[in-house]
Amino acid sequence: MSTQTTEPPRGTAAGTAGPAPAARARTRRAERAKDWARRAPLLPALVFLVIVTQLPFVATVVISFTRWNALAPDNRGFAAFDNYRAVFTDPAMRSSVGTTVLLTVTVVLVSLVLGLGLALLLDRSFRGRGLVRTLLITPFLVVPVASALLWKHALYNASYGLLNGLLTWIWRLFGSDSPPQPDWMTDSPLAAVEVSLIWQWTPFMMLILLAGLQSRAGDAIEAARMDGASAFDVFRYLTLPHLRRYLELAALLGTVYVVQNFDAVFTITSGGLGTANLPYTIYQTFYQAHDYGRASAQGVVVVLCSLVVATFALRTVSSLLREEVTR
Repeated sequence: MSTQTTEPPRGTAAGTAGPAPAARARTRRAERAKDWARRAPLLPALVFLVIVTQLPFVATVVISFTRWNALAPDNRGFAAFDNYRAVFTDPAMRSSVGTTVLLTVTVVLVSLVLGLGLALLLDRSFRGRGLVRTLLITPFLVVPVASALLWKHALYNASYGLLNGLLTWIWRLFGSDSPPQPDWMTDSPLAAVEVSLIWQWTPFMMLILLAGLQSRAGDAIEAARMDGASAFDVFRYLTLPHLRRYLELAALLGTVYVVQNFDAVFTITSGGLGTANLPYTIYQTFYQAHDYGRASAQGVVVVLCSLVVATFALRTVSSLLREEVTR
C-alpha cells in the first residue's frame, strides 16, 4: 500500500495561517491612518500651544538655575540651587506667601457664600430674571485693571469716592456737618483688595453653582415637599449634598485664579502696607531688583504650587462629567 501525501484544503487553519496576520496588519495600518487623519488638523494648534506655553516655561526653568542680575552683568553663571534656597529663605517671600494664602482663602470663601446665595435666588422664577442674571454677571466681565481702577478712584478715594460721599450724605440726614472720612486704602489695605476681588469673583461662583442647581432632580425635591420637608430641610439634605462637587470645583478654580492675581494688588495698593502677594513679589524681584534668576525660581515655585491645585480641579471636573454621563 502506498502512502500518498495530500495538501490540506483551502480555508483550513493551515491554509489561512499565512494570510490572516497580513490582513490584521493591513487593518491596523488602516486604523492608524484614520486616527492620524482625524488628528492631523489639530497638530498646528498643538505645535502653537507648545511654542507659546511650554517653551517659555522651559526657558524660565533654565534661567532659574543661573546667576543673572542686570545690575551685575559680569557676575553671571550657573548657580545650581542657590536661587531656590534664596526663595525659601527670603523673609519677603515668606510674608508674601502668608498674604497670598489669607487673600485667597478670604476671597474664595466669601465669594462662594455670596455666589451660593445669589444662585439660590436666581434659581427661582420671577419677572425679569434674565435681566437680573445679566447684571449680576457683569462684574466678572469687567477687565481686571478697569475693575481695580473703579474701586480705587470711584469708591475708595477719600476726597471724591462714593463710600465717603455716602457717609457724608447719611451724616447730613441727621444734621451733622462732620462725617467720618476714612482713607480706605490706607486704613484697611488688604481688605480693600479683598472686597474688590470678591465683587469680581462672586459672579463666577454664582454661575457654577447655578448650573449645579439646575441639574438637580426635580422629582426628588417635589417628593420631599409632599412629605412635609421644609425649605431648609430640602436645602440641607438634598441641595447641599448635590452641590458638593460644584462647590469643590468653584473653590478650586477660584483658588487657581485668585492666587495669580496681580492687577488688584498693583493698582490699588502697589503692594504696600502688607498687601504684596506672590505675583507682586515676583514683579518686584524681576523689574525692580532686576534679579532674573531668582525671579524665575520664584515663578517656577508658584507654577508648581498652582499645578497641584489645578490637578485637584481637573479631577473634580472629570468626576462631574462621569456623573453626568452615567445619568
